[in-house]
Amino acid sequence: MNIKKARGLLGIAGAVAGAVGAFSGFRAARAKNDKLALANAIASITVAITGAALAIRALRKDELA
Repeated sequence: MNIKKARGLLGIAGAVAGAVGAFSGFRAARAKNDKLALANAIASITVAITGAALAIRALRKDELA
């Protein structure tokens, strides 16, 4: 396994971990009816999805090269 592939896999793992934490925050914010925490959780979920997409794209580009 080369360095680029390992970096891509770590990026995906980090995005998944971030998504889990963000979803937990989302559930807590909904339970407390806290709109600011809810907005933060939604933004965090968006960041996790974007990170995963970037990591997957990097892995695909590595396979094509």
